[in-house]
Amino acid sequence: MLVVGGGIGGLTAAIALCRKGFSVQIVERDPSWSVYGVGIIQQMNVVRAMKEIGVLDSYLSKARGFDRSTIFVGPGGVQEASFETPRLAGPEYPSNAGIRRKDLQEVLGDAAKAAGASIRLGVTVAAMADDGAGVDVTFSDGATARFDIVVGADGIYSRTRAAILPDAPKPRYTGQWVWRYNLPIPADLDGIHIFAGPCNAGLVPMTDDLMYLFLVSQEPEGHFQPVEGAAAAMRSRARMPAPQLVPHLDAITEDAGVVARPIEAVFLEHQPWHVGRVVLIGDAVHASSPHLAQGAGMAIEDALVLAEELARHDRPEAAFDAYRARRFDRVSHVALNSLKIGEMQMGLIPPFDVGALTGQTIRMMCGPI
Repeated sequence: MLVVGGGIGGLTAAIALCRKGFSVQIVERDPSWSVYGVGIIQQMNVVRAMKEIGVLDSYLSKARGFDRSTIFVGPGGVQEASFETPRLAGPEYPSNAGIRRKDLQEVLGDAAKAAGASIRLGVTVAAMADDGAGVDVTFSDGATARFDIVVGADGIYSRTRAAILPDAPKPRYTGQWVWRYNLPIPADLDGIHIFAGPCNAGLVPMTDDLMYLFLVSQEPEGHFQPVEGAAAAMRSRARMPAPQLVPHLDAITEDAGVVARPIEAVFLEHQPWHVGRVVLIGDAVHASSPHLAQGAGMAIEDALVLAEELARHDRPEAAFDAYRARRFDRVSHVALNSLKIGEMQMGLIPPFDVGALTGQTIRMMCGPI
């Protein structure tokens, strides 16, 4: 099998497929295989998935586990809720984790190689020809090969999606940006701290020494943020911040340390997720905004479910149909409700109970995939 894309979803797919006995090759267009150096929240369903693919101990050796989430509201930073989430991977493991993206990639990359996957960097798919019995692939370096199945895990701007579903929805800008910055972790940070309106931000443990601060802002379409001045720009986006945030915002001083990105989304809600022997996973299908912190989690779960269904079915298309059916309710909940939170933050829809939605999401994520 060919997996296009060496990110979180693609690497997880390679591991899961190899563990089911499939032969896997990964191609990744970035020759340096780089990721930006901030962190990512991994909730209880992801910790469970890491155990399922056999990497949980190595994963947690580079992560900061935690069980508690605390929510503060308004300019006064009044605590509204504090709760622990279930330990789905077992009582000896934390419920959630924060980890640096480069560390997560290293863990998954090492595991994919150990499972038997081959990885080619600086290579893209130039052409595919699916004759019903297999897919003939021509690569950007001129090499050719034939595969039983091609898995498109190549992100929100997926070339694989464009090749097989040229009329599918295109990524759209949501109206918001997310800003991230790594900082020393305070001793009293016992889990993720979320701050809601008018400054929408959070503090996420990442290692024993580091956390990252994220901040969501509303920006005009076409906004560009140069590196020079990025620290001041990030600080300026914190409108009426809660007092707990102020000392951390003051510590945002290095322009090069700021990672700022527009929030974009795409969801193939009414389209198939495969054509013939080519199937899509992760952000190629359902790139969501980060408001429910489940974008990577949904890609990871996609990979596990796809591997299970391919091992269960004789015909690829039957496996692909079963995969989409199993995944649709969970990914649509995340994709649509993440956007809804952002729309409320921007004043585009009336306020609603985000706490209740978060509780509903947690209960769903605790269920089987």
